[in-house]
Amino acid sequence: MDDTATVDLVRELVLRLLSSGGRSSTASNNSDAAVRYALRLLSSRMSPSVIPDELSLVESIKRRLAVSGRSSSALGFADLHSKLSARAPLLNRWALLYLLNSLSLDRHRPESSPAPGLPFLPLHLPHPPRTSASSIAGGMAGGGVFLVAKDPENIREIALREYADLFMEDNEVSESALVRDVLYACQGIDGRYVRFDRSTDGYDMPESLKVPKPTRSIVRRLCELGWLFRKVRGYISEGIVDRQFDIGTVGQAFCSSLQDELVDYYKLLTVLTSQSANPIPSAGSDSGGGAGNYLSLRRLAVWLAEPTVRMRLMAVLVDVCGELRGGAMAGAIHSHAQHGNPLVQEFMGRLLRRVCSPLFEMVRIWVLEGELEDVFAEFFILSQPVKAESLWREGYQIQSSMLPSFISPLLAQRILRTGKSINFLRVCCEDNGWVEASGEAVAHVGATTQRGGLGYGDTNALEALVVEAAKRIDRHLMDVIHKRYRFKDHCLAIKRYLLLGQGDFVKYLMDIVGPELSEPANTISSFQLAGLLETAIRASNAQYDDREILDRLKVRMMEHGDGDRGWDVFSLEYDARVPLDTVFTALNMKRYLKIFNFLWKLKRVEHALTGLWKTVKPNYINSCIFANESFGVKMQFVSVLRRLQVLWNEMNHFVTNFQYYIMFEVLEVSWAHFSDGMNSSKDLDDLLAAHDKYLYSILEKSLLGEGSQSINKTLFVLFDHILRFRSLADRWFEHIHELQHRRNKSKSKSKGELGKVGSLIDGGRKALLQFSRDFFGKMSEELDKVAKEYSAALHDFISQLPLQQHIDLKFLLFRLDFTEYYSRVSSNK
Repeated sequence: MDDTATVDLVRELVLRLLSSGGRSSTASNNSDAAVRYALRLLSSRMSPSVIPDELSLVESIKRRLAVSGRSSSALGFADLHSKLSARAPLLNRWALLYLLNSLSLDRHRPESSPAPGLPFLPLHLPHPPRTSASSIAGGMAGGGVFLVAKDPENIREIALREYADLFMEDNEVSESALVRDVLYACQGIDGRYVRFDRSTDGYDMPESLKVPKPTRSIVRRLCELGWLFRKVRGYISEGIVDRQFDIGTVGQAFCSSLQDELVDYYKLLTVLTSQSANPIPSAGSDSGGGAGNYLSLRRLAVWLAEPTVRMRLMAVLVDVCGELRGGAMAGAIHSHAQHGNPLVQEFMGRLLRRVCSPLFEMVRIWVLEGELEDVFAEFFILSQPVKAESLWREGYQIQSSMLPSFISPLLAQRILRTGKSINFLRVCCEDNGWVEASGEAVAHVGATTQRGGLGYGDTNALEALVVEAAKRIDRHLMDVIHKRYRFKDHCLAIKRYLLLGQGDFVKYLMDIVGPELSEPANTISSFQLAGLLETAIRASNAQYDDREILDRLKVRMMEHGDGDRGWDVFSLEYDARVPLDTVFTALNMKRYLKIFNFLWKLKRVEHALTGLWKTVKPNYINSCIFANESFGVKMQFVSVLRRLQVLWNEMNHFVTNFQYYIMFEVLEVSWAHFSDGMNSSKDLDDLLAAHDKYLYSILEKSLLGEGSQSINKTLFVLFDHILRFRSLADRWFEHIHELQHRRNKSKSKSKGELGKVGSLIDGGRKALLQFSRDFFGKMSEELDKVAKEYSAALHDFISQLPLQQHIDLKFLLFRLDFTEYYSRVSSNK
């Protein structure tokens, strides 16, 4: 200290301390040495081993004064401290208070007790030789606690230099060089000592390099960030340069987001690189409390802790995404967003907002405009070129692999249906009413129609927009289908004509086309049948239907072979045009054709039995030529005719009741359910489902389903037996009419003409009666055979009814046997 006034004040303070400590006898002899020691101590650079906290020290002094019963002194001290703070704001008040407090504590402590802050001033100051740090610490034990301070002989500096020498012996590389190489590695660049080793796939230092094991460990741990950086940067470079057309817009947004995160990472590395230029204090130097602005490995570890977490998360996302794209990539990233770490949540939210922006934009355009802007096939809705009639069913589908997890399957179906409805209205219906419906939905939800208005985190707003748009657009579509295209009227026309619900039309048509259809199929003209169809329409109540509907009804001749008759290939078809062909597809029209063929054959059987009744009715016996013949021939004829009538009654009973079941309990009940379904349908999918259910119900209940093939074959065998019975009956009565014609002709001949040999007519009355007996005998045998085959087929059919899966078919026998006729027949057998 060069200030004379300061030296005098220190001398006076030392003398007072010596005199107050009870050592006045030797104070005069050693005062100069004590003053020199105090001046050297005050001139040192060492600070106390406590944290500078002025307020805590002031409170401690006031508390000690108050506890000792000196409350007035505590108040006075507080007043003096306030004045000192006001008059000397720049003064190091803590150091001054700490010195005064230590002196005060030292005055009131016994001589044998060591002082916690300042040591007792020594009376004799020996000059010890230079020894090790342990001997210095032992020598200081008698003067109070050891403080890290400059001793008179600079022993501390010597010890620190010795430690620095030992540290440099085990380390060939300076810490600043390692910090610089670690920063290089964090940028994917090889340094002088830290390089990327492809064999181990990581950064490391050569084993020959002499570095302490803890240093090598921390360098490896820090270089993990560089390895992660190489992975992320490689994915970005590949995605932006090499695979920009493969990863799509979502992948490009992902790469862009990662690039933005790396920009912040680059900024941090720039700051750290500039800070690494400051020299690091050597291991043996005094850092002055450790407040230097330098960058060591441990400080670098603290700085890179948070970037490492982010980079590790980005590397995980890069591995997860891999070859994914579009919605699959967004879903994979979203699966990692459910995390409890706020840092990770904030990072993933920021990343997903960028990544999902193209995906949400695709959804917005699809829902509001029906446009599919998916150049790279990354949207979860896939379109494919189809015809107009297949647009709704096959034109658009959901790719489950591209559906992100934050969009539920139900919401995805609504999104799909909304866009399909817009395209259906625009392409098939040529209607633009969806524009107004979309605007109303946007206005109701309050969402924006601008590009980028929806994003990740706005799932609720997206769902509300989709729900409102779907509700309004579907309602408009249903209005167009029902009012403009009269869907229900067309369904009713199909029921009347294809399902034979218009009774007078069906009866008249069957009467006039019957002769034509009895001919071989290859000789029938479809143009002639079309004319007969038009005649049937004009002769029945069908003429009052709308002409547009009647013009759609046409004759169709199915493929046929050489042995087929017109009955086997004749059918009616209904021309369902766009957009109704979306409901009445080719597959559904084949089902209608299958039902028509079944009903047409059932009607043919009924028509055949009705025609046969005109011949076998009871009053025919009285008009028959055999009514007045001999008793034997007459009884034989009556017996055969009665048996024929009984068999006809059995067949007619079955056909009538089965037809009642089909027409009323199948067709009418199914139509009633379908009408309810049409009225309650809110969208086209509901309407299609109701129509498919309607057709399925008819097919299953009419024994035309996949599970009823066996009983269906049995039923058609029954029909064939009835038609064969009609054919045999027609042939029998044709022979009877021929016999009657011959008998009448024989009466007009002369007796000479009746004697010709070889002629039945010339054979006389006995020959005619003998022929009649033989004919009725053969007729009886054929009738027995037909009845036996029919009964066997009927029994087979009835036995299969309870085995059917459909609940209505299980009770069909109950519906058919409401008179218990079949039960009695089965019991008799």
